[in-house]
Amino acid sequence: MLKGSIPGAQVWLDGRLTGQSFSFSCAADSRTLPIELQGLTVFPGFADVHVHFREPGFSYKETIASGSRAAARGGYCAVCAMPNLKPVPDCRENLEPELEAIRRDAAVRVLPYGAITKGERGEELADMEALAPHVCAFSDDGHGVQNDEMMRAAMLRAKSLGKLIVAHCEVNSLLNGGYIHDGSYARSHGHRGICSESEWRQVERDLKLVRETGCGYHVCHISTKESVALIRQAKAEGLDVSCETGPHYLLLDDSMLQEDGRFKMNPPVRDRSDREALIEGICDGTIDMIATDHAPHSAEEKAKGLAGSLMGVVGIEVAFPLLYTYLVKPGVIGMARLVELMRDNPCKRFGIELPMEENFTAFDLDEEYVIDPAEFLSMGRATPFAGWKVNGRCKVTVAGGRLAWVEE
Repeated sequence: MLKGSIPGAQVWLDGRLTGQSFSFSCAADSRTLPIELQGLTVFPGFADVHVHFREPGFSYKETIASGSRAAARGGYCAVCAMPNLKPVPDCRENLEPELEAIRRDAAVRVLPYGAITKGERGEELADMEALAPHVCAFSDDGHGVQNDEMMRAAMLRAKSLGKLIVAHCEVNSLLNGGYIHDGSYARSHGHRGICSESEWRQVERDLKLVRETGCGYHVCHISTKESVALIRQAKAEGLDVSCETGPHYLLLDDSMLQEDGRFKMNPPVRDRSDREALIEGICDGTIDMIATDHAPHSAEEKAKGLAGSLMGVVGIEVAFPLLYTYLVKPGVIGMARLVELMRDNPCKRFGIELPMEENFTAFDLDEEYVIDPAEFLSMGRATPFAGWKVNGRCKVTVAGGRLAWVEE
């Protein structure tokens, strides 16, 4: 067990950077000693409430081991893993394979979601009572719950169990076979578009149900200006709601698309006006947190262009450098706000305890480099940010008192 303090490093304490050292302890071996932190900037470990680690069922895309190591390299000490797995964790028995993989292989804290409905099919509630002690929240991510009565029943059950409903909002009848945003790029390149209403209409529906049930409610990966406005109004009413967006929705719009599967995700990146509304939302507090929606697929599955590739991109290893470089450095938001979005608010909303003395990460904020997916620890390589120049390289992550990542 390595114990010590960090002189000579900037440390994020009490909402500001200070030269003050702080005490820490972590497990380490002779191969990785000493941990050199002088000249680095130390942050409390980040938390990502929306990742896909694909195990069990799809381990050829990602595993708990590879995904959690990638998270550690990105500065994350806790992640919440979505339930679109095989088997779907819709009862205690079906959750156990994921829990076993977490116990065996996780490099950082991995908190599983339980499904809202059996098989994520939207037809019958999952065994939420049996799942509740073992999951961070309930979600059918990848599928919007289409039936109003089913979602109402899920909200009432989740409320009785003291758990959040975490909603992927998508109205299936409005998709019309689309796969990128229904905007200028889709029209000019002959692609089928996904309208913004397919997202915000279900956000609107769910907020009505929250008014009825009083359930704690969180919206996944919002991408439209209408969703921002609806959530802003709901918060003004005092509803127990929160939401997230992803780095790609803040830094990309559909004018930046290329004919490549690494630009295909669900929901899609949308119009410039949507991106501007999302940035306004992180500035004014409407959007509570930034989550990566880390969604790896095999190279073959992402090599079929915009039309044929599966939806989902990766980015957990480069989220902080991207947001620091393109939001903090230009003065769009301050560093304090970024730490709130990537650590404080996710931990508070999802009840994740990450004491800094055992959960921290150290970055060289001056190191400049070009994002190269070939260097990723994740098994996924499809990122729209390949080739982007960023500042900030993660050198060390300590998670749960153990050395989870150190750059050799």
